[in-house]
Amino acid sequence: MPDQLWVRSPREVKIPKPQAAATPPLLRRVNAQAVLSAVRGTDIATGTELMARTGLTRASVIAVCEDLIRRGWIRELDAPRRDSPAASPQKGRPARRFELQARAGVVLGIDVGAATTTTAVADLRGTVLARASGSFRAADIPAAERVSVVDRTCRQALAAAGEPAGKVLAVSAGIAAPVDRRGNVLASQHFWSLFDVGLRAALQDLHGWTVLLENDANLAALGERWRGSGAGVDDLVVILAGERLGAGVLESGRLLHGSSGGAGEMGFLDMVEGVGSSEGIASLARRWQAAGGGPAAGGAADARQVFEDAAAGDAAAQAILDRLAERMARVVAAVASLINPEQVVIGGAVADSAGALVPGITAALPRFTATPPLVTVSPLGDRIVTVGAVRHALDYVEANALELELAS
Repeated sequence: MPDQLWVRSPREVKIPKPQAAATPPLLRRVNAQAVLSAVRGTDIATGTELMARTGLTRASVIAVCEDLIRRGWIRELDAPRRDSPAASPQKGRPARRFELQARAGVVLGIDVGAATTTTAVADLRGTVLARASGSFRAADIPAAERVSVVDRTCRQALAAAGEPAGKVLAVSAGIAAPVDRRGNVLASQHFWSLFDVGLRAALQDLHGWTVLLENDANLAALGERWRGSGAGVDDLVVILAGERLGAGVLESGRLLHGSSGGAGEMGFLDMVEGVGSSEGIASLARRWQAAGGGPAAGGAADARQVFEDAAAGDAAAQAILDRLAERMARVVAAVASLINPEQVVIGGAVADSAGALVPGITAALPRFTATPPLVTVSPLGDRIVTVGAVRHALDYVEANALELELAS
């Protein structure tokens, strides 16, 4: 019988092989992905540990490891000396030990916003080596100019990491527009069309990179499940809640896209009583503060000031927080009624402040839904999209390791 097939999960769940017969090339690819993921998740892995993590036989594990060694993805460590702390007390042949070649290649995670773009360079363990950011002179600029700014931040981040462009194995870019499973942008609204700039083809032409395009909230969900407060949660919704609300949805560990990438779009909030729009926390805090006679300058910093004033005992600022908590409770309840997630995470640039809203949201939820989820805020701050983009790119690299060529 062929070895059990393996599918990624933060809990590394093993699932039975599908009914359709798997071809040898498919088995090799899936097994390589399983072993690479397992080696990436630990400093040093023995053959026995890899068997436990992947469900593969010893012979399969060793065969995959030897293939990955030849290709440059992992290396085998020398057996520890008998008198070293790492040496096994057991008699007999020492266990073979393997380690990921973390700097054999790098991935890029890009967050392309309306006003700014940020690129993170990460090694094959997902450790971020460097970041770089750039600003667009205006939201409505030509596509070539937007691509040029993104490309410049990529080159700056690579230079800061000390890595050449030729070592980039995959790029994942998050944009504030619906993206379908094939990476096509739904540009039916003017704002969304700003992001349909041909980024994949442009970076492919400039550098030969494989570029994966995805919705920013979807990448935020991947990042939160990987390294945030939703780590390991299979049914998870992440709401980016800065200027506008947008959601990334994971159901049974899989991203939901919908037929044209529109799953998670929050335009339906126009029809929700007590909400009325997809305006985000930062925008609402700023507008309500100005309506009460406060400063009306733009930016997330002004929203944070409202939270700081409330914490200092300002009654007007606390009233704004109470309104925000009630409104976000209705938003979360609408999501909970439709999708029934285990957890909803508030993320984005406002996440550092939004923790003050969680008690009010949690208290109000039972009034609006019979299935209230756990509500948390993301610890990833404004890095949440790039963290998810790095995870997205690493998933591609691991799934295609046998087809990718490492730079010498």
